[in-house]
Formats: sequence, C-alpha cells, structure tokens
Amino acid sequence: MFNILRFANLALLILFPVAWFAPLMRAGFLPLFGLSEISVISGMQSLWKSDVALALLVTAFALFAPYLKTIGLALIHFNLLKDKVLPILSWLGKLAMADVFLIALYIVVAKGVGIGKVETAWGLYMFTACILASIAISALTPTAKSDQPIA
Repeated sequence: MFNILRFANLALLILFPVAWFAPLMRAGFLPLFGLSEISVISGMQSLWKSDVALALLVTAFALFAPYLKTIGLALIHFNLLKDKVLPILSWLGKLAMADVFLIALYIVVAKGVGIGKVETAWGLYMFTACILASIAISALTPTAKSDQPIA
C-alpha cells in the first residue's frame, strides 16, 4: 500500500501541471460566438493584469499550495522529511481545495446571470481529482507508513 501511495503522489507531480494548463471551462458572451477556453494559467494571466492581490492569492492556492504539499509528501515517503510535517501539508491541501470551490462558485454565478454561456471542461474535473487525490494520499500516509518495516 505504501508503494502505491508513493507512486500516486509522484504521479501528481506530473498531473498538477497538466491540470493547470487544461481547460477548466469554456465561456462566451453570446451563444452565437465561439466559446473561449479558460485554464488555471490563462485565468491567472488575466488576473495579473487586473488585480495583483487576487492574482497572488490564486497563485498561492492553485499552484504553490498543492505542489508544495505533493513535494512534502514525496519527501516524507522517502524518509527525507519527518512525519511531524503532515498536519501542515494537510492544511496546504485544504487551501488548494478552496481554489476548486472558488472556480465552481464563479461558474454558478456566471450561469445564474444568464448573459453569457459557461460550460465546464475536463480540466476542472482533473484539477479537482488531483486535489482530492492529494488529500487522500496525505490522509493515508500515516497509517501506510506505520505498516512499513523499519530499515
């Protein structure tokens, strides 16, 4: 089980960047015009132009929090970091999940206004799955690690 957690966590190091560039949603002003795809990265690029403070927050939640957590878990899995850091890493995962809820809230608000058209895309599901997998891996790490023989 512990090796499965290691592999899954290392896979997240590749999957997170893919999810950042994947389309989260397609949005358009009117149904007659084509829908433009919005990803985490393209959304952050727009934010940096309009609201630097919010861009810093989204960058921290969407990029740094999940990736730092994944790196921290990898260090724990390979005995390069102590288990005492797990509560902090769990907290980082919750910050990243807040970003997913924020994106979902934007979609609900945009659909509720009814001016344009918003469709969710596969990247939203991938990003959400990566965050949830990271939370599950960190939750299972203490029990799986305790089952490991001490070398």
